Amino acid sequence: MTEQEKPQNQANLFYQASKVTRRQRETVNQNAAFTIWFTGLSGAGKSTIATELDSWLFDNHYYSYVLDGDNTRIGINKDLSFSRADRGENIRRVAEICKLFNDAGIICIASFISPFADDRQKARDIIGPDSFIETFIDTSIETCKQRDTKGLYQLAESGMLPDFTGISSPFDLPLNPDIHIKTDLKSVDECVNEIIITLARVKKIREINLKTLPTSADKH
Repeated sequence: MTEQEKPQNQANLFYQASKVTRRQRETVNQNAAFTIWFTGLSGAGKSTIATELDSWLFDNHYYSYVLDGDNTRIGINKDLSFSRADRGENIRRVAEICKLFNDAGIICIASFISPFADDRQKARDIIGPDSFIETFIDTSIETCKQRDTKGLYQLAESGMLPDFTGISSPFDLPLNPDIHIKTDLKSVDECVNEIIITLARVKKIREINLKTLPTSADKH
């Protein structure tokens, strides 16, 4: 952005570069930094898969962190509503946070419904196309309703919860996601393993020993 392109309220702001580069931080952390962006309906399994993936990365000596949609709305984005404009701002702020994590050499797992394709594209632009891995957690709305312990879909269908994605607000299907996980007939471990294997194949993480992949036995 040139000085002429800066918004008026940023005219006196100047980016302060660090003496430590992202590559240096990645070298110390011994992992590449990137954002894996989960998108999908409420109840699709995004948060569950994200936390299990984060746990596996931690156990295998990666620096990672989960940004969860509910958690950020409880905290940094608690001033935002679910209007179209505020949903866009929600994603913009989160993308900027992901970028900061990546600049610090940390893998960021972003778990957000992020229903609008243009918002996901803006997130990709902010984070950088080489660091952004769009991951579609693809679950039928029938399955999402079955998993809905909070009763959100019932409230939305009764009109008590406006602007609810999949009911009264649209979800733009990702046309070409980097990873496509169909969860209806898969366990959480199978979904996580598919992501891990894909990340290794595209060289975002180190080569894996299949024996380290999550299994249900790990939970007991």
